[in-house]
Amino acid sequence: MTEMQKLYLLVPLAPLVGAVIAGLFGKYIGRVLSHWVTIAGVATSFIASIVIFQDVAAGHVFNGSVYTWMTSGEIRFEVGFLIDKLSALMMVVVTFVSLMVHIYTIGYMAEDPGYQRFFSYISLFTFSMLMLVMSNNFLQLFFGWEAVGLVSYLLIGFWYNKPTAIYANLKAFLVNRVGDFGFILGIGMVLAYFGTLDYAAVFSLAPEISSLSVSLLPGQTWSLLTVICILLFIGAMGKSAQFPLHVWLPDSMEGPTPISALIHAATMVTAGIFMVSRMSPLFELSETALSFVIIIGSITALFMALIAIVQTDIKRVVAYSTLSQLGYMTVALGASAYSAAMFHLMTHAFFKAVLFLGAGSVIMAMHHQQDMRYMGGLRKYMPITYLTVLIGAIANAGLPPFAGFFSKDSIIEAVGLSTIPGAGFAYFAILAGVFIGGFYSFRLVFYTFHGEERFRHAPAGGHDHHDDHGHHGSTVPHESPWVVTVPLLLLAIPSISAGWFIGPMLFGGFFGDTIFIAENHPAMHHLAQEFHGVWGMMLHALTTLPFWLAISGAGTAWFLYIRRPELPAIIKAKFSLISTILEKKYGFDAFNDIFFAGGARLLARFLWRVGDVWLIDGLFVNGTARLVGWFSSLIRHVQSGYIYHYAFAMIIGVFLLVSLFVR
Repeated sequence: MTEMQKLYLLVPLAPLVGAVIAGLFGKYIGRVLSHWVTIAGVATSFIASIVIFQDVAAGHVFNGSVYTWMTSGEIRFEVGFLIDKLSALMMVVVTFVSLMVHIYTIGYMAEDPGYQRFFSYISLFTFSMLMLVMSNNFLQLFFGWEAVGLVSYLLIGFWYNKPTAIYANLKAFLVNRVGDFGFILGIGMVLAYFGTLDYAAVFSLAPEISSLSVSLLPGQTWSLLTVICILLFIGAMGKSAQFPLHVWLPDSMEGPTPISALIHAATMVTAGIFMVSRMSPLFELSETALSFVIIIGSITALFMALIAIVQTDIKRVVAYSTLSQLGYMTVALGASAYSAAMFHLMTHAFFKAVLFLGAGSVIMAMHHQQDMRYMGGLRKYMPITYLTVLIGAIANAGLPPFAGFFSKDSIIEAVGLSTIPGAGFAYFAILAGVFIGGFYSFRLVFYTFHGEERFRHAPAGGHDHHDDHGHHGSTVPHESPWVVTVPLLLLAIPSISAGWFIGPMLFGGFFGDTIFIAENHPAMHHLAQEFHGVWGMMLHALTTLPFWLAISGAGTAWFLYIRRPELPAIIKAKFSLISTILEKKYGFDAFNDIFFAGGARLLARFLWRVGDVWLIDGLFVNGTARLVGWFSSLIRHVQSGYIYHYAFAMIIGVFLLVSLFVR
């Protein structure tokens, strides 16, 4: 084993060791050691990831098996690593955001009785995510995929005494099962038709297999690769919360704020985006699959952004914003702009983590009140939090020179150049999303940090946390401690500057041959010809529609929440139908509760009545007893106790036997 390979192993194992120590021995080693051991694990992982990233940038790629888990005939099930530009980028992003979240947690969870357990979970989550992004085969990908799902279930329901948290983690788990069912079917089809689960082998065989078709329904033939890609993408729809499997993500805000930043900004929800980028050699061979991807992404980008406008819970605004941004990434995948999707994944990880952690800082200052209607005027009390949230909001709205602008604009341009069926609708949806994005980002800033100080009339406590202090909502808020503000400032830096690497990342061939784009999808190629450096892009933006849409969105928010704060209520009353539809989230939750949950209960009741009560209890258990009873009642008449009855029976018996034999 070379030195570099030992380093590859260190990246996922360091957080795992920290998780095991804090989880199993947290009671004995106490709080301080628990957080130090997990932070040390993730910090080690982060430093190793940077070294590996530099090594990969120098041109060293590794693809190999580490451990053979099982052999079945010709097929080997292995644990292996594929370390290239794509996985190295993900490793750096995941470990950096995770490290910031670990440090922030010291302040945020300071009074929580489950302190050690929380550190154990987030460290275990980091391990799972790293196993997912470093995998070189579908088996390990699936392991990491399910492991992040499991740990997110544990984290969303971290406060297991709260009924809403338990409902939310069950919902997340069940919705992800739907996606994962498609995902495992896709992996099963890969194994059945390719005879291997190794990425490299599958990708090299893909062009030969692209001509095969399968008959799913009688008389209906589909391209095999289209079926595989759509099934794999259904897995991504669950993990990356795409319509209609998006319903779990807003509810998962019931978990503590640090995990909102970790799961819903930088890591778990981006697993689907990463997976589709990794599978580009398969997706590029199926126009239908790409078309499906771009339509689903554009629906998510537009319709989830609209819901963010009416939310009053500060974390839910950011959650719907995340859904919308994931929609943008998915649209980019459908337009064959994989590098733009990965670039947006990276920039979004930073500015969305800032927004979530900034929201958490506000929630702490407000004694765990999450309702923005009871905030306002916090700017002078929390200058650092205000500054970082403002940076996050500007980046989220996509205004230059902040990180979100470069990645968002590249996606919009790429979709405009795309010729895939559905690209026209997608282009409209993401342009409309830019205006809405500008609006909800600044609505959050103005509503929370500007205007009148509504917290003086706030009811005590919120619902994010066990409030051990018994503080009343009217206490004056103050800036959060350094363990909260330092991660915010450190994440704010890449939220401003990460976009400036657009040249090498999108057009300098950064991803090289890790991402494959077919010749008939030239959007990124055309985009590269139009790119004239970072300054050129910013100057050009001043003449483009997305820039002015984002500005007008921000301006509208300023007008409604600073200049005329009485207007939103009037508009809401005027357009009560639209407002109700948005507040009810288009009725998805109600439909799922009635149709799927209600349907499941009806089916269960039917199976219980027919299967349990009538068939098993009635027919088998009680029926057998009745049959024996009836038979016994007949036999009883023979047992009379008179000798001549028995003698008579013996004579008849002998007579019958003799007549049988003589015949």
